[in-house]
Amino acid sequence: MTKSSKQKKNTDINYDYDVIIIGTGPGGEGTAMELAKKYKKVAIVERYKDVGGGCTHWGTIPSKALRQSVSRLIDYNSNPLFRGHEKAKHLTFPDILKHAASVIRKQVQLRSGFYDRNRVEHIVGEASFIDSNTLKIVKDDGSLEKLSARQIVIATGSHPYRPADIDFNHPRVYDSDTILSLQHDPRSIIIYGAGVIGSEYASIFRGLGVKVDLINTRDRLLSFLDDEMSDSLSYHLWNNGVVIRHGEQIERVEATDDAVIVHLESGKKMRADCLLFANGRTGNTADLNLANAGLKADGRGQLKVNDHYQTEVENIYAVGDVIGYPSLASAAYDQGRLAASAMIDKQSTAKLIEDIPTGIYTIPEISSVGKTEQELTEAKIPYEVGRSQFKHLARAQITNSLVGSLKILFHRETKEILGIHCFGENAAEIIHIGQAIMQQKDGGNTIEYFVNTTFNYPTMAEAFRVAALNGLNRLF
Repeated sequence: MTKSSKQKKNTDINYDYDVIIIGTGPGGEGTAMELAKKYKKVAIVERYKDVGGGCTHWGTIPSKALRQSVSRLIDYNSNPLFRGHEKAKHLTFPDILKHAASVIRKQVQLRSGFYDRNRVEHIVGEASFIDSNTLKIVKDDGSLEKLSARQIVIATGSHPYRPADIDFNHPRVYDSDTILSLQHDPRSIIIYGAGVIGSEYASIFRGLGVKVDLINTRDRLLSFLDDEMSDSLSYHLWNNGVVIRHGEQIERVEATDDAVIVHLESGKKMRADCLLFANGRTGNTADLNLANAGLKADGRGQLKVNDHYQTEVENIYAVGDVIGYPSLASAAYDQGRLAASAMIDKQSTAKLIEDIPTGIYTIPEISSVGKTEQELTEAKIPYEVGRSQFKHLARAQITNSLVGSLKILFHRETKEILGIHCFGENAAEIIHIGQAIMQQKDGGNTIEYFVNTTFNYPTMAEAFRVAALNGLNRLF
């Protein structure tokens, strides 16, 4: 049979759906909404009882809700307005989980409404491939259902990596999913893995007054960041009492009824009330029976896709954490939307923006967009630096958010903005002002914009004007 006749035969088949999407996180949602708007018959399959995926239930939303509560607690206890009138407040981890649970409920209700209004069928069950167009769905009651679709999207996300020699069933050993079930109030915690998740939880626990040991397998924190941002975070954690151990690897974990002892390959050993293992994530593909569809995941459970998020099997697409970088909820939603566009229009050229912003919700936050100083230096691009410190801004003084800075990197000759890096409260919000200017074309992206425009006063946005003036003063 020729390829054209095979394709014709496929178009003649009566499938149950135009598209079935496995997973209801940001990637699955972005795909479903775009397809539904184009009048496609769409179903989503979710193995958990509620929509939202890991992002809503175990990852982004709960951890950021926890961080917000702890950040406000720190503000209260450090604000001179309240000092001396009341004793310092103390909240336990279970206390602040209540706020996170409330946010999760609201997000589930909101996202369920999206699917209902757009007539996307929500199927609860565990999906696996029978062939490239057919899925077996195992329901909670054990019943089976077979569903077919012209196209299938894998948006199953990822889960924390769990080494086989560590007992994650022990009540004192957690990963970044199960830490949300922590019911006791630990006085000390060891966090293994100083990536984004480990650094965020180090901030959260230290903000609650817990003694934190942060074990970093590399030689610096978050090495993908601009060095000054990484150094700022390291100093701030150290200054708040977090002990950071760089270049270390776990040899074994000894868990007892009342403590966890971590033995490191360097010969060191550490003791704490509990362990949070946050070193790596794995794509959720192990239970999909990919081989039946002609697919194979790599060693990290991830799938390879082309520029249109199409896998090696023509009618199967994949988006989100299951394809790896950049593993951001924001990017996953856009990947889903772009994949849907490609599924509808094979000639689609839409792509993700080149400069995707990064938001890291430590206390304080870090956010960046564009190139780092290291990257520009290595590429021999003549750049200059403009800086502003939050402690000099009126709004920061009013809100007592004095820790932090904004850095703008720009080309010496063209004055084009090449990168923006921010450390401090609300950094992930502030960065978008600079990002919007960086996206301007035909000469609209220059640092002079921040000098020539008028900002509200007092605002944190003023940091851009101060940094721009600082940078332009360096030119000669």
